Amino acid sequence: MFQGTSLLSLDAKGRMTMPSRHREQLMDECALEVTMTRHPDGCLLIYPRDVWLERREALAKLGYAARVLQRIVLGSAVDLTIDSAGRLLIPSDLRVLAGLSKEVALVGLGTHFELWDAQKLAQQEAEALAAGIEAAAGGFQF
Repeated sequence: MFQGTSLLSLDAKGRMTMPSRHREQLMDECALEVTMTRHPDGCLLIYPRDVWLERREALAKLGYAARVLQRIVLGSAVDLTIDSAGRLLIPSDLRVLAGLSKEVALVGLGTHFELWDAQKLAQQEAEALAAGIEAAAGGFQF
């Protein structure tokens, strides 16, 4: 299970280094083969390949009303492999579409990751907190 947030920097070629705490699990789970795609919220999603294959099937089965969602998610999907140095090259078109700058945040969400522009994530979280999250929390208590 992936969890936690890592603040990272993209290098000049658009690569990020996958934190070592996730690399071992990714090696065991998918031999470092992942799929990256866009999320409607404006971030990128990174799935271990086997998890992506399940999600891809579920998305493909959705009806015509979900066409925009399919176009965003399926239409942006790219299969990638984390290299021997632990780096993941983020394709330039996905960097542009997600508005990624040099500073990014990798957020572990159980079965997959979200990759955000760090400033954009901070802004989105501040807006969500200001709007109140009690209803979305569904009675969850810390």
